[in-house]
Amino acid sequence: MKSLLAWTALAVCAHVACAGAQVRNSGYELPLTLALDAANEALKSCEAAGYKVSVAVVDPSGELRAFVKGDHATVHTKETSFRKAYTTVTLGPLFGFDALGAFVDKAKSNPAASSFLTVPNIILLPGAVAIRAKGEIVAAIGVGGAPGGDKDEVCAAAGAAAIRQKLPAAN
Repeated sequence: MKSLLAWTALAVCAHVACAGAQVRNSGYELPLTLALDAANEALKSCEAAGYKVSVAVVDPSGELRAFVKGDHATVHTKETSFRKAYTTVTLGPLFGFDALGAFVDKAKSNPAASSFLTVPNIILLPGAVAIRAKGEIVAAIGVGGAPGGDKDEVCAAAGAAAIRQKLPAAN
């Protein structure tokens, strides 16, 4: 019961908490060129596996930074890729996750987690990872369209990995 109340309280507070997740200490902003590089690499990774996907990269405030829609990706992939990235960048700092799949797995065991679905743009499907610079989340990349969120998340991770060496390291 205590766990149920905690999840419910967190979901109710998520509207306000998401705004708090936007606070950055470093002032680093992911350059558009790197956001596009990450998106294109994620797309390339999924296309190599035969998946028709869309990829979204969002900044810490949840604003779209880059978007690519692969050939023959269906219309709903635009929305799901964005919502996955948005969920990761806004809730990841609050709940301590970098991969949306880890949060989704944790949420499955708690019935109150469905309350998060009342928060605009939140989605409880795997398929996004955080992008970190100087130890903090500076963006998130979400993928939609592969036959399973776990496959989307592998492609998102490939996109993030492609730019990792170009990001400032933690001091």
